[in-house]
Amino acid sequence: MTFQKDADWLDWHPNPSKPEFKVPAGSVDAHCHVFGPGDEFPFAPERKYTPCDASREQLFALRNRLGFERSVVVQATCHGSDNSALLDVLEHSNDSARGVVTIEPSTSTSELMRMHELGVRGARFNYVKRLVNPKPDDYYREIIEKIKPLGWHVVLYFEPEDLTERWDFFTSLGLPIVVDHMGRPDVSKSIEGPEFGLFLEFMRRHDVYAKVSCPERLSKTGSPEYLDVVPFARLVTEEFSDRVLWGTDWPHPNLKNEMPDDGKLVDYVPSIARTESLQQKLLVTNPTSLYWS
Repeated sequence: MTFQKDADWLDWHPNPSKPEFKVPAGSVDAHCHVFGPGDEFPFAPERKYTPCDASREQLFALRNRLGFERSVVVQATCHGSDNSALLDVLEHSNDSARGVVTIEPSTSTSELMRMHELGVRGARFNYVKRLVNPKPDDYYREIIEKIKPLGWHVVLYFEPEDLTERWDFFTSLGLPIVVDHMGRPDVSKSIEGPEFGLFLEFMRRHDVYAKVSCPERLSKTGSPEYLDVVPFARLVTEEFSDRVLWGTDWPHPNLKNEMPDDGKLVDYVPSIARTESLQQKLLVTNPTSLYWS
């Protein structure tokens, strides 16, 4: 099957720079994706975007260039609940990759067991309406009951208004939570304001991890320093040092203005994790404990 990428689609950077910041041994890129290739792993009929191809070979090549040893691959919405492309990465990773899948209440126990054996450790619930049509709470509760015996966690992708609307549900899940990209704060607002304050309360009161990733999605001031994002990510990294993760978000789906240089994204890390101890926790200790223990 041939897929034509969206006319305004920005392809991933073809030649990212070599980072000046040398990541610690054992570092994990804890948030990345694969797209297709579409002729081998077709994109979902219900998708809201059609991307370029971004294969496991290209993912592994980037990982090597940036100095990471392991990856956590998150199911992309363009593949819906068909996790074949992600599972293919895990099968060919020699235990250097883990996965976060999108599943349905109808997913069988045998299929969940197969996923677990391949290295899946979480299920993603996406609430970003321009990407998906979120389901009712009971839909997700059925999934939680299926994955709880496996010891998986839930990855939540939401925006600030979703946290307000879904607070009762999000705080009642009963298993560990990982939040993508700090819940996408509006960094033009005060870091001391009620919106980001609610996210901090969520982390303080519950078993929640945060990915302090994707400054290119949040920043108004732009690359490569992303200065307006730094205070938010630095606060989270320092207050919750045992519950933060970081990832490239390669191949950076749905960016419209500028495709980041992944090497420069790695160089951003020391601006939010300012000590070797914090860098070790962010890039090695925390993701290793969550995904490989």
